[in-house]
Amino acid sequence: MKNSKNKTHASLIRSDNKTNYHALERIVRSFSNHRRIQMLTLLKSKPELSVEDISDILNINYKTASEHISRLAYAGLVLKRADGSSVRHKLTKRAESILMFLRTLE
Repeated sequence: MKNSKNKTHASLIRSDNKTNYHALERIVRSFSNHRRIQMLTLLKSKPELSVEDISDILNINYKTASEHISRLAYAGLVLKRADGSSVRHKLTKRAESILMFLRTLE
């Protein structure tokens, strides 16, 4: 009986992990770029920035900054909030956890 439960549990883990691997890949790919890591770090210290603010501070093209922010938002690392005619961005808890993880790699 014990082995039966373990086999069932193991098969559930396998099927769950198969699904989760795709989600994890999307998340990891979203921060596997030096500019996106810079953006996460910037938003950690200065939340509620617009894409224009981010592009100015990091001295990068607006379109490039916008594409990077979109990838981060799609992966659930950045939240967007409408503020009049602009959109403000801040980190999610997941992004804060990722930044802590990245610090351990330094």
